[in-house]
Amino acid sequence: MTDVSEFLNDPASLGEWRLVPDKSTVAVNVKSMWGLVPVKGRFTELSGEAQLTGGPTVFGRVVIKAASLRTGIGRRDRHLHSADFFDAEKFPDITVEVNGLTATRADTVELAGQLTIKGTSKPLPLTAQVAVFDDGTARLVTESRVDRQEFGVDGNLLGMIVDMATISGDIVFRRVR
Repeated sequence: MTDVSEFLNDPASLGEWRLVPDKSTVAVNVKSMWGLVPVKGRFTELSGEAQLTGGPTVFGRVVIKAASLRTGIGRRDRHLHSADFFDAEKFPDITVEVNGLTATRADTVELAGQLTIKGTSKPLPLTAQVAVFDDGTARLVTESRVDRQEFGVDGNLLGMIVDMATISGDIVFRRVR
């Protein structure tokens, strides 16, 4: 494993990176039943790319298919995909774009990101734990709390669902060039 600062300044790290879907996860956790019952879900379709150009200049994008959200209950999943919540037919992609990075510790970076859901974009600052491996992969683990109402993800029947949702990512990228 390599220190993040060393990794960002190593010419061998520069170039294009691709998200490894079968090693990456994005999950959501929100409370239902007036905050009493946690509902956990996982998005099963992800793609993404990153570009390291040196001096810690970075661009990254993760695309999450809204209709791939799975909670383990088919009826609930279909409702979450509907216009009441994610409106996955009209807005198939949820995106996280990163255009800034600052190494803060040997294994931690601050990312300047932007989250887009249902056509609404908001800043998304993220703190990520980073691990760089000898097999040409880098893993970022992060978590953020998001107010779903700011993105029009409503479907709130009589206040049953709290507004704040926790989104977590465990994302693996592999260098391709």
